[in-house]
Amino acid sequence: MHKKKVHGDVFCLESASKPLKTPAVGGGFQSVISRIFKGAFFVVLAIVAIAALGIVAPRLLWHDGQAVTAERSQQILVLSNPIHTDIAIPVDSDLISRFAFLRTAGVDLDNPNLRYIVFGWGGRSFYTQTRTWADLKAGPLLKSFTLDRAVIHAELAGEIPANAPDVTAINIDAEGLERLKRFILGSFEQTDNRPSPLIGSNYGPNDAFFEAPGYFNALMGCNTWTAAGLRQAGLTSGLWTPLPWMLRLSLSLHNDRDRFASTQMN
Repeated sequence: MHKKKVHGDVFCLESASKPLKTPAVGGGFQSVISRIFKGAFFVVLAIVAIAALGIVAPRLLWHDGQAVTAERSQQILVLSNPIHTDIAIPVDSDLISRFAFLRTAGVDLDNPNLRYIVFGWGGRSFYTQTRTWADLKAGPLLKSFTLDRAVIHAELAGEIPANAPDVTAINIDAEGLERLKRFILGSFEQTDNRPSPLIGSNYGPNDAFFEAPGYFNALMGCNTWTAAGLRQAGLTSGLWTPLPWMLRLSLSLHNDRDRFASTQMN
């Protein structure tokens, strides 16, 4: 072996007769890229598997009171857009009486054209600041993926065709409708035994936002709230349905077709 002294340190040099390894040009880089693609593939595969399980695995019915078999004489609507669902309940004297507090937020429950009150749940920042896609902002969007204070939205609506796109008409019995009303009422936060309106956050003259207990995030958000309300009404939903299409598909899988007055289930 040959040795060379550099600045007082001794470095051992291999004998000149031993062949040196030639580094593979780009080999390390290609290996890293390969591992990244493999990792991404397994992440996507895991997401698909979790989504499929959330749809296919039924979530057990849970509601107050005994389950009974009764005539499904009532009809509610589930309204969908690409990321959000609402529940629309037909107006009658009982609904007006129990949600009379909506008047405190300036909502006109005496409108002669009123046919439905539409309820939705979501995160305060994103929900109150994003009326349309044109209103989408980075701040509220990012907050929806962390934790945001929850709010509930109530909106007055006229006639809504049951066979309209993005509308699912669902037949339930009277007891299911009663449980659904109680579930929605329980989604309003109470201050001094009264719901707390967010004055000035409404989209227009026919809607209002109210404080809701708890917190929102994108994984357990508006569509899981809708699913919980539908379970109170007597339906079975998937185990985890964070997107509207997942909720609709799970409903069609786990419930009799005669529950649905409309074929708009896709």
